Amino acid sequence: MNLYISDLHFGHKNVIGFDHRPFIDTDEMDHCLIKLWNTRVQPDDHVYVVGDFAYRSDKTADWYLRQLKGHKHLIIGNHDRLLLENEKAMAYFESVDKLCHIKDGDKEIVLCHYPMTTWYKRRYGFWHIYGHIHGRKNEEYEFMKTRPNALNAGACINNYTPASFDELIRNNAAFQAEDM
Repeated sequence: MNLYISDLHFGHKNVIGFDHRPFIDTDEMDHCLIKLWNTRVQPDDHVYVVGDFAYRSDKTADWYLRQLKGHKHLIIGNHDRLLLENEKAMAYFESVDKLCHIKDGDKEIVLCHYPMTTWYKRRYGFWHIYGHIHGRKNEEYEFMKTRPNALNAGACINNYTPASFDELIRNNAAFQAEDM
C-alpha cells in the first residue's frame, strides 16, 4: 500500500505552536509521531514523505528513520537540507526526488512538496499530492482547495499519521468542511 505524509518536522520545537500541535514538547511529539507511523505502516508499505521530515532537531534524522517501518521515499522539502547531507539517513530512503510521478492503483499522482497551480496531465485526471502549507488556511490554501485532484498531505490535517490516497481525500474534505 502507498501512504503519504508531509511536514512531520521531527524535533522542531517551534512547529508545535505554529501548527497548534497537541504536544507538550518535542520529545512527546516525536514519540507520538513514531508510534502513529508504526501503528499505521506495515513492513511492505511504501511511505512517501512529501517534504520536511525533520527540522532543528537535537537528534539526527537517521535516529528517527531507523525506527520507522516501511519503504520510505523522500520528496524534498525546504527544510530537508541537513537530512540530505546525512549519509546514514539517506540510506533509509529507496528514492529521493524533488518532483515525481507515481501510480497508486488506478490513480496517476504527481508528488511535490510545494503546492502547484498546475501539474503533469492535470487536465487528464492526474492528481497532485503536496505539503508545505501545513494546516494554514492562507491564500495558497484558498487557491488549492479550488483545484480538483489536489490533496494536502500535511501531518496536521492527516492526524499526524501516514494516510492512504482515500484517507487523504476524506481528511482534506473534512479539513475544508471546517470552513463552512
